[in-house]
Amino acid sequence: MSDYVPSKDTTFDPWFENLKNYVVDKTSSKPPAWTHILPESLTKLTGAYTLWHGAYAKTLAPHTKVDTEAKNDAKTTAIAVIRPFVNQYLRFMPVTNEDRTAMGIPNHSGSHTPVQVPKTSPRLLIDTSTRRRLIIHYRDEKSEHRGKPAGVHGIEVRWAILDHPAVDVKELVNSSFDTNPPLTLEFEEHERGKRVYLCGVWEIEREGEKGPFGAIEEAIIP
Repeated sequence: MSDYVPSKDTTFDPWFENLKNYVVDKTSSKPPAWTHILPESLTKLTGAYTLWHGAYAKTLAPHTKVDTEAKNDAKTTAIAVIRPFVNQYLRFMPVTNEDRTAMGIPNHSGSHTPVQVPKTSPRLLIDTSTRRRLIIHYRDEKSEHRGKPAGVHGIEVRWAILDHPAVDVKELVNSSFDTNPPLTLEFEEHERGKRVYLCGVWEIEREGEKGPFGAIEEAIIP
């Protein structure tokens, strides 16, 4: 799954547009075919496309070195949005093999030994030593060592800034996915001092299947 994103700009632009349009169509149909995608995540994907396409378009006419650098930065940002979005939302049902083929995303070969869905939960180890940033390491609840359990592809962290303690994962409307710790959440200056509530869940690579959610934890934005 590491090389499905086209490297050439001339190929990447229509590929990303097709992916974005396909997802938007599936989530905006009536009734929506894909209700598992969080609106915030969809907005992030479409925003990344808009930023990329605008920067790329400027380089199709006479342009400056600054325009090229802006295009390259926009592509880096876009890919950093695309990969976790695909891993989190497009690799399991209700997304089908036909959907993935239409979006230019490879399907699973089915040749590997099936991995069991985790029965344990992650514990979040939150570092607040850096201003406006939460640096999140994690470990399994059954282990004293940081990192993922064997067979786990990554962790989904649900989180939200709230003015009251979260009592249900449904209140955590933001979602971030990570496969290589630590996971870093960035915040704005005006958000310093606010309370963030977070909860993690392990995810295996096959069909994006998840284990049970861990405990909801709290941190203050430094």
